Amino acid sequence: MTTIDFVFGASSRYSYLAVSQLPKLEAEFGVRFRWRPVTTIALVRQARGGGSTPFDGAPPAMQYDFKWRRQDAEAWAALYGIPFREPHGRLKYDAALLNLGCVAADVMGALQGFVPALQREIFVTDRAGEITQADIVAVARGAGLDPIAFATLIDDAGTRTAAQAIQDEAVAKGAFGVPTFLVDGKVIWGNDRIPLLKHHLATRA
Repeated sequence: MTTIDFVFGASSRYSYLAVSQLPKLEAEFGVRFRWRPVTTIALVRQARGGGSTPFDGAPPAMQYDFKWRRQDAEAWAALYGIPFREPHGRLKYDAALLNLGCVAADVMGALQGFVPALQREIFVTDRAGEITQADIVAVARGAGLDPIAFATLIDDAGTRTAAQAIQDEAVAKGAFGVPTFLVDGKVIWGNDRIPLLKHHLATRA
């Protein structure tokens, strides 16, 4: 069975959209996804060799403008038949902390159950304000994880080391943004390029 590295950011709207398509891809092509959580801006910065990213300061081009990104994500969600509520201006969160939660869930063998639950809090519910560490632990509890073990892992230095190792590996394989699909030595980046992933899987030797 072919394994595809799925590099994603928990707080990335386009990663949220892509996650909704993974079960269909697995069923259609008989593949499995190896979920690789990263902190989006940190990965982009590392892939660029440091310095600024397109997300720093004023949008350098319209595709980075939040109004356009909301419109685009809403259109994709409508196509996929899934709910979407734009978090920008409604929620505050530490993306690195969210990612540590993902890595902790991965260590506990429950990443694929935890991520959709976390993303529902960000992109589906109508909550507003800050998503705190206590909120992340509550999401983990709701996803069936031991909350004490989960909270301990979030604060563990080994989890930060593991998070950096995942990011280092993704960048080394060519990832420069999220979501990215790494398969057969190819880098397929973006929710909107899932059709290209499907074409590759359907036509490869």
